[in-house]
Amino acid sequence: MEHSPVCIADISNSPVAMHSGLNAAQRMSDAARMATIALLGTMDTKGDEHGYVAELIRARGHRTLIIDVGTDQPPRLQPDLSREEVARLAGLDLAGLVARHDRGECVTAMGQAAAVVLTKLQAEGRIDGVVSLGGGGGTSICTAGMRALPLGFPKLMVSTLASGHTAQFVGVKDIVMMPAIVDVAGLNRLSRVILGRAAGAICGMVETALPAAADKPVVVASMFGNTTACVQAAKAIVEKEGYEVLVFAATGTGGRTMESLIESGLVAGVLDITTTEWADELVGGTLNAGPTRLDAAAHAAIPAIVTPGCLDMVNFGARDTVPAKFADRLFYQHNPQVTLMRTTPEECAELGRILAEKVNAYRAPVTVLIPLRAISVISAPGQPFHLPEADAALFGALKKHLKPGIPVVEMDCEINAPEFAEACAQALLGALKK
Repeated sequence: MEHSPVCIADISNSPVAMHSGLNAAQRMSDAARMATIALLGTMDTKGDEHGYVAELIRARGHRTLIIDVGTDQPPRLQPDLSREEVARLAGLDLAGLVARHDRGECVTAMGQAAAVVLTKLQAEGRIDGVVSLGGGGGTSICTAGMRALPLGFPKLMVSTLASGHTAQFVGVKDIVMMPAIVDVAGLNRLSRVILGRAAGAICGMVETALPAAADKPVVVASMFGNTTACVQAAKAIVEKEGYEVLVFAATGTGGRTMESLIESGLVAGVLDITTTEWADELVGGTLNAGPTRLDAAAHAAIPAIVTPGCLDMVNFGARDTVPAKFADRLFYQHNPQVTLMRTTPEECAELGRILAEKVNAYRAPVTVLIPLRAISVISAPGQPFHLPEADAALFGALKKHLKPGIPVVEMDCEINAPEFAEACAQALLGALKK
């Protein structure tokens, strides 16, 4: 089934726009009957495959909106939104771009354009989900568009790159990456099965009714296996006071996602109990969250508590993946796939300075809490990472570089002690009440 081209401005008179005008309750009840799913892709090279998926989606009772982001040959599938319209909406000179014959430039530009168009369609309620099929270029373009969409909005990328390292495509969003198994280069007995399952997956996503959003204010918390007891206890205390606590694993991606949510304006306060990602950022571990970790709370001007949780460790993969330059360091094999390396006194002093610098920029009430006996399970007395001189360097630098007036609470206990969790929770609750 072919579609005639539709200008985005004309969609307001279509059934898609009429569907978007329903109230939330009506839309939720209607979701299982009919939704509008965007098929975003390079329709010059992947038109047949997108057409196949579109037919299956329509057979399920849903509408489709074909969006072409190709820049090479004419589209093999007639789009609802042409590449020219996509480029126009993004302020892109498509003719000039194509004339330069630079594929990398085309991919980057159309990825940016896809983000503009998807954001507009989603914000105006004209689409309920998006699915894309692609190789390297298509995956880059289409996931750039998907990353602009909010968390919870259905996003499915069928890609030849889905079985490898996908962090660059997913970012901090909930994009589902589905391996294409064979190249997206025609329909055959295997691709039809994979693409059929993809059609079913995106339909299932848009058909699933979601629970009503909670009206409680949101607090976010950072957690690692070595701080789980502390975070869970603090979470229970804060939730008892009427807050909803969202916990993020301090694994690099988790920290970046937490920062992104804080930036969105949806967060009331921060329990930053596990700042370990800064150890990986400084030393070169695998779970770093980038140099802007801890910045979002400052920009958002919301209350926070900060502790040096798990700054005793740097994360690597299996033992044989640890760089040779660290051969003489102290290690702990957390499991066959995770090797932890103890931070040195010199590294800890620098981490203390960095943490203080970040906290100094906070504009809302912030409290720094320090558990003097251990900053993780394995840094306690008798444990593999117990290194008092490193902890002393960390605590000393942190206190030295903090601005006067920022409260510092030092407690003679380990980070997972119930009294420390209580202190973290009460410090944040006190700031929130102010």
